[in-house]
Amino acid sequence: MEDPSPLVRLNQEIVECRACPRLVAWREQVAREKRAAFRDETYWGRPVPSFGDPAARLLIVGLAPAAHGANRTGRMFTGDRSGEWLFRSLHRAGFANQPDATRRDDGLRLDDAWLTAAVHCAPPDNKPTPPERRRCGRFLERELSILLPGLRVVVALGSFGWNQLFRTAGALGIPVPRPRPRFGHQAEVPLFRDDPRRIRVLGSYHPSQQNTFTGRLTEPMFDAVWSRAAELCRD
Repeated sequence: MEDPSPLVRLNQEIVECRACPRLVAWREQVAREKRAAFRDETYWGRPVPSFGDPAARLLIVGLAPAAHGANRTGRMFTGDRSGEWLFRSLHRAGFANQPDATRRDDGLRLDDAWLTAAVHCAPPDNKPTPPERRRCGRFLERELSILLPGLRVVVALGSFGWNQLFRTAGALGIPVPRPRPRFGHQAEVPLFRDDPRRIRVLGSYHPSQQNTFTGRLTEPMFDAVWSRAAELCRD
């Protein structure tokens, strides 16, 4: 049997993780109790693995799985309103083969992009604790080190993902900019302080309902981030 790739092995470890008792209890409770609209479905109820193109030039870092989204479907950003926004925009920018993401086997494929999160378990109130973030950070460290040779762009969805990315890069010994760049929508900074690798980090407001329903994030604003990411990948 062919030895699985480093990203496949990493995803296997992610799915089996039980390092955070609070998150284990919450994700499994949600999977048992379910939301009424999904009462006939079998929830994933485990850490949600990353997915995408192993040769990606674009890395996307989110916050954590939604309790009744990815914690239900088992695929990042799949089955909730945030994912609807994300995959529509990725499709328009050429990073996804279709605009819809409803379940793990719906045929969605990411092209030249890899999608991960700062934390792989659904947290209560969407708020991981600092120890939970640190424990899960070891997975992002390994992902970044595996993908780094081919990367051109990293898009951080929200300030949590932005800060976790720079923490992770610093932990890997990457000479990140000092002081740490401030998060902002369409912020663009180098990952390396002196930018020898020409890897750029783009910030985007998270496509949460809190941001999209209030108009803080609009589809043209979101599209502008992915258009810039596509431009940098081609540069």
